[in-house]
Amino acid sequence: MIIIGVDEAGRGPLVGCVVAGAVILPSDFDLPELTDSKKLSEKKRDTLYALITQQCQWAVGESSPKEIDEINILQATMLAMRRAVENLNIQYDQVLVDGNRCPELENCTAIIKGDLSEPVISAASIIAKVTRDRQMIALDKQYPEYGFAQHKGYGTKAHLEALKTHGAIEQQHRFSFAPVKRA
Repeated sequence: MIIIGVDEAGRGPLVGCVVAGAVILPSDFDLPELTDSKKLSEKKRDTLYALITQQCQWAVGESSPKEIDEINILQATMLAMRRAVENLNIQYDQVLVDGNRCPELENCTAIIKGDLSEPVISAASIIAKVTRDRQMIALDKQYPEYGFAQHKGYGTKAHLEALKTHGAIEQQHRFSFAPVKRA
């Protein structure tokens, strides 16, 4: 039976894509440390990410800031999740998604706090979070004045100050989000 776990990262930030991870764990894959990516240190996430990407089938899907502004963050999240599953390009039996709703996919089950109870969703959570964090670190190199490497795009005091001082970045900030709109 082929089960795909799906989770997202980046719904709350003011900048960047929302990223979804999709993972299929091999039957002999055993990593007891798998849990919600937010409960792991960055170092531990990176270690687990390397193991997952080496030993599992996985893919990511994204929705851009422009798509988020056009269709809203919930719909953009569902789109990113669907893209992640489609990017695996495999016939599956079931999709397990962290949260309370499924994207438009066959045989999909939403599990609230699934990233804590289902290792396949935990693995997807790690793929999504590490991918998105790395995007923010890359964006920080382009725009160091915003501090993206530190706050990962969330609406921290430092990020809001940078928005006031430097304005929003075209193609990167989510203009439909209130703090960006105000800036």
